[in-house]
Amino acid sequence: MHLIGISLTVAESSKDTFKVSIIPHTQENTNLKYKEKGDTINIECDIIGKYVEKLLNKQEEKGITKEFLIENGF
Repeated sequence: MHLIGISLTVAESSKDTFKVSIIPHTQENTNLKYKEKGDTINIECDIIGKYVEKLLNKQEEKGITKEFLIENGF
């Protein structure tokens, strides 16, 4: 079996869990169709997610202002 990586889009999230949407083509052409609840998988988070989390935390602390946007490269 040839294993490939895929990109997943988070469809729903909560504090401790998340759900992703899988299109039929991905389901049929990857090893996901063989996975069952509780199986171990490898998830590599995109670096952009770390930046988004950092920005969201800053937003909660001080709100979005012109200075905030400039400070963060916008």
